[in-house]
Amino acid sequence: MKERMPGLVAILLLGLLVLGTWWASDYALQSIQIDPPRRLTHERDSWSGAFVMVRSDARGQAVNRLEGTAMEHFPDTDSYEIDHPRAVGHQPDSPVTVGTALHGELDQKGERIVLTGDAHLQRLATPESKLLDVRSEKLVIEPEHDLVHTDQPAVVIHGTSTLRGTGMRYDNRTRQLTVTAGSNVKISGEDQAARTSGQKDPQP
Repeated sequence: MKERMPGLVAILLLGLLVLGTWWASDYALQSIQIDPPRRLTHERDSWSGAFVMVRSDARGQAVNRLEGTAMEHFPDTDSYEIDHPRAVGHQPDSPVTVGTALHGELDQKGERIVLTGDAHLQRLATPESKLLDVRSEKLVIEPEHDLVHTDQPAVVIHGTSTLRGTGMRYDNRTRQLTVTAGSNVKISGEDQAARTSGQKDPQP
């Protein structure tokens, strides 16, 4: 037994050493953040010069196109800021729309394009409808729903008729144009006759 005692003591000490090392390591891991969370600031993490982005539908057909002279991505808002954006929508069975501005922001995971600074949207003319022209300091485009709206003053020109008001919403799928507060409406005789005849094209 006396001969075994030194070996047993050595094994016991080794076990205590292993347990102590494990406890110290576990305590250190719980006490110290090895990888602290990244601090997000409004500093760009990626950028590009002139670019073109195209979104297609389930059939592989291009339905939206966004281009600009420069683009920057900001991780804190997960948004893209764009210089001189040009957004083109050509959804099936809907007239083509073209939106431009001095600046733009693509946010909400690409579900919204905010045009600011001389924002301009045109719904191109078709055999069934006249050109619809909208100008404002801010226009919000929702490509997925083929919508454009603003809470700012806007000028809408449809054919030879003009509408000035604050707050506007245009649904390109239904061709419905709504102005929240119209202050000045000028409807030409030609457009008034078209309205009387029952045409579905939106009237300002």
